[in-house]
Amino acid sequence: MYRLYEFLRRHPTLVDGAWAAVLLVMSGVWLVGIMTHPPSADSLGQGEVQQAASVPIALALCTVVALRRRAPEKMLLLATGAGLAEVVTGAFPVPANFALLVIVFTNASRNVRWASRFALAGALTAPAVHTLRWPNEGQGTAAAVLGTVFLTATFLLAWVLGDSLRTRRAYYAQLEERAARLEREREAQAKVAVAAERARIARELHDVVAHNVSVMVVQADGAAYVMDTAPEQARQALETISGTGRQALSEMRRLLGVLRTGEHSESGEYVPQPGVEQLADLVEQVRGAGLTVDFRVEGTPRPLPSSVELTAYRIVQEALTNTRKHGGPDVGATVRLTYGADDLTLLAEDDGRGAQRELYEVGGLDGLGQGLIGMRERVGMVGGSLDAGPRPGGGFRISAVLPLKSTG
Repeated sequence: MYRLYEFLRRHPTLVDGAWAAVLLVMSGVWLVGIMTHPPSADSLGQGEVQQAASVPIALALCTVVALRRRAPEKMLLLATGAGLAEVVTGAFPVPANFALLVIVFTNASRNVRWASRFALAGALTAPAVHTLRWPNEGQGTAAAVLGTVFLTATFLLAWVLGDSLRTRRAYYAQLEERAARLEREREAQAKVAVAAERARIARELHDVVAHNVSVMVVQADGAAYVMDTAPEQARQALETISGTGRQALSEMRRLLGVLRTGEHSESGEYVPQPGVEQLADLVEQVRGAGLTVDFRVEGTPRPLPSSVELTAYRIVQEALTNTRKHGGPDVGATVRLTYGADDLTLLAEDDGRGAQRELYEVGGLDGLGQGLIGMRERVGMVGGSLDAGPRPGGGFRISAVLPLKSTG
């Protein structure tokens, strides 16, 4: 049964042709019966005209049923023409007249507005015209009116069913279009989220590599310089290199771990992201690399949003890394962390030879194309502001204001 249903659904014209054939057979039998019992002698001439006109009209109406889905508007006009010919000639009504109901339903179910309205007008007028053209002499006025009302209601029901089908199709089409649009939007949002996550990981990797590798290079150079004259200092430098390398590997494992689906690090947990509490360790690490840093915390420390903590840490890390790499010899740095009522103010500056602002803006002077661009992206993500540029008299200054939208 399912295969038969699928076959019929894929071949609607074949189904309509079969129904047209049934109507044609029924109309033929009906006409044969009329010809076998012709009208009275008073109307014999008119009966011959009726018989002659009934055959092509029945054929036209059966054609309407057969082709109603392929050309609904044309078949509506053909049915109208057949009905008018039937009225003019007084041809005998045949079972093929059922095609009028079918074509009204068909055009009401389509999206062609004029055809639907034309079919509705025909549904309202055809029953009255039929009653007036073929009156039943043995039927009273009340019965004729009741019959007309019943036939009109039948035509109206066919039109209403067709229009309901059209509305339901439009509703389902709208649902499908909405589902497809939502699917496209979800895919676009997923792509944006993936791009944002990649950019975040790239910034994190840049900060980790730029800072820790810079410290390791400075310590390695120092160890090589005092290897023969001060072995103890060389040993301390190598220990610093080892510790810095382990820290860099730990942070890189944490960052790369987010790219693994359903996997965990060896310890079962990822290392927490650094925050303001780790700034003291960062400053000590930089001091161990030979950079003089004056670090102070002003105001009352309190819990901060994790995004603000990470942003503050990365800004200080980037600033100190650039100071160590581009500040020149005997450079000193100052870091101020100020807790305000509604924001966290961060100041990082040095008294070195500095660098041109344009170079920072374009490439960051770090060889990786990040620099201030990465800082501005981080600050922008938390809704803050960043001011950076050369200091009057030498050095470079970075000031950031990070709003505190939450307390946890």
